[in-house]
Amino acid sequence: MSYKLLSSPLQGFTDYNFRNAHQKFFGGIDTYYAPYIRFNKKMVIKGSYQRDLNPEVNTSLDLIPQVMTADADQFIFAIKYIQSLGYKELNWNLGCPYPMVTNSGMGSGLICNPEKIDHILDRAHSETDVTVSMKMRLGYENSNEILESFSVLDKYPLKSIAIHARLGKQLYKGGVDLQGFQKCVDVAKHTLYYNGDITTVAQFKKMKEQFPSIQHFMIGRGLIADPFLPSMIKNNSTEYPKGRWQIFKEFHDTIYHQYDELLSGPTPIKMKMLGFWEFFSLATNNPKKTYKAIKKAGNQFKYKQAVADIIKDQR
Repeated sequence: MSYKLLSSPLQGFTDYNFRNAHQKFFGGIDTYYAPYIRFNKKMVIKGSYQRDLNPEVNTSLDLIPQVMTADADQFIFAIKYIQSLGYKELNWNLGCPYPMVTNSGMGSGLICNPEKIDHILDRAHSETDVTVSMKMRLGYENSNEILESFSVLDKYPLKSIAIHARLGKQLYKGGVDLQGFQKCVDVAKHTLYYNGDITTVAQFKKMKEQFPSIQHFMIGRGLIADPFLPSMIKNNSTEYPKGRWQIFKEFHDTIYHQYDELLSGPTPIKMKMLGFWEFFSLATNNPKKTYKAIKKAGNQFKYKQAVADIIKDQR
């Protein structure tokens, strides 16, 4: 098996609690990417990022930290921080599509600024010995943006460029632009990773056949919606394991208890799990009914009962 499966980071979802539980109950992911470090006005690593990247809670899996910034000093600061923890690679997020990010000239809003990209990469490579990899989209406004950035990226020994085959302005709407990704494959000198809409085994096979030179595939939202997906891809099977929903329940209960201990009060844990169920519900017999049942659960007792009823209905 020559290909690798990677977990694309989703802010608010794929933290160490989720990663460790996913690795334990499902497996199939070769490398996980941590949700991005982002700075406010101060050059400080927030406590939540420190907890997430703590090597002591990431012992059972291969993890790569990520940063989102358009400031060279912040980039260097993040490099020194992750290196102090023993990490050797930093992934730079030029893929985030959300307006609050792109309007600040970060994430996919930075792809159209090759001069700034050049400045930051030059400092990173001249002042540190970190390995840099990229997470990008095809652009924010159009897919020529990434092609125009390649002349800058080609100057540096980047480990890889993971490309989500959409534009930033699409967010997650509309289909992926496979023609746009193929243009990148045709001209890129670096190793490319494919990312975007791998939600089924059949979809993975389609991408693998369409892009035979690609050996690394990132799974983002599809991993949360169906945590079994990576192992099913690895096993070349569309059959779920026996006791599928019991395995899922053990996974769910694990992360629920961990977040319940971490968050203070009933409202934060409800909102946290409601976010997860936007994805989890997609794998159930009736996604709308499932999500509605979770949303209606007014307290923790009702929530647990709703989850039990949902699991029972899937069997």
